Amino acid sequence: QVQLVESGGGLVQAGGSLRLSCATSGRAVSSTAMAWFRQAPGKEREFVAAISWSGGRTYYEDSVKGRFTISRDTAKNTVSLQMNSLKPEDTAVYYCTAPKSLGGEYYYWGQGTQVTVSS
Repeated sequence: QVQLVESGGGLVQAGGSLRLSCATSGRAVSSTAMAWFRQAPGKEREFVAAISWSGGRTYYEDSVKGRFTISRDTAKNTVSLQMNSLKPEDTAVYYCTAPKSLGGEYYYWGQGTQVTVSS
């Protein structure tokens, strides 16, 4: 059974940093691309960042480019999101996700971790 479990969220002041982690079981992080999405109160879930199955390519939503970095550790089977220079508008529940197969739609989702950035 595939499980994605996020951790690392919390309350931080604007300008601060957090590192989110997604522990994966039942599948290898290198088997497909993996991504982070977020959902703010009253808003739809939106894409934040993704890393390719090979780990060689990363993709970012425009508003987080230069501030967030997605990475993975194949030995620990985890995917991380380093978030620097956080802004109040980054406040949201952050979700880790992965498709069922290479090139497929995002299918597996974690339970989410809350990130709150105070001004």
